[in-house]
Amino acid sequence: MFHYRWHREVDADNAATILVTSADVTVPPDELSAIKQMFTQRQVGRLHVVGSNATTTPIIEASYIRLLKALEGHFERQPFLLGCRPGAGDFAIYGQFSQLVGYDPTPRAIAHEVSPRTVGWVNQMEDESGLEPQESDWTSIEQLPDSLRVLLGEIGRVYVPAQLANAEAVHRSEKTWEAQIDGATWTQRTFPYQAKCLGWINQEYRALGEVDRGRVDRLLDGTGCEKLLGN
Repeated sequence: MFHYRWHREVDADNAATILVTSADVTVPPDELSAIKQMFTQRQVGRLHVVGSNATTTPIIEASYIRLLKALEGHFERQPFLLGCRPGAGDFAIYGQFSQLVGYDPTPRAIAHEVSPRTVGWVNQMEDESGLEPQESDWTSIEQLPDSLRVLLGEIGRVYVPAQLANAEAVHRSEKTWEAQIDGATWTQRTFPYQAKCLGWINQEYRALGEVDRGRVDRLLDGTGCEKLLGN
């Protein structure tokens, strides 16, 4: 999301304008221009922090399209990631997609072209106040559609290598990390919080009983996500 917001001039100008005027709709035109320029320079200058650069741009943008296609196929089968009610994963990716689909011009146009179901899902996720969730709304892990494995495969392809390299860098007290992701060398600043997230995933996994760990293992096997476990 940060890449799409600040990588292209059209998106950066849109974001800076809206963000500044959202803070003060009465800002005078000359001040608006000056603040926009300052804010844009700062944000564009931070693209490298999230790993966005000339080398990784095609990797990021190809992954976005594959992710949209994966979600399009999945939402054709069920309304949420894990069944007929939203879970933590839905709310997690909704935060990013609310911006990609509803705010920034370039990724918004791509989403409307590639995955109208994802656009509809974002609109639906905005207000679930009428939903009466029940335990039976979850799809059992054995009955989850293959489309979820496609989604997990995309995560395993581009995000898992980043998580593992970042965690190793934290362990070694290194300020940056480097990894091969989808055929390109990815270099990024180390984030301790992401390493904590990986630790929490493993804590939850180890807390499962033997039978349930086996069910998770079978779901993740071959997606690349299984590499997150045991760290």
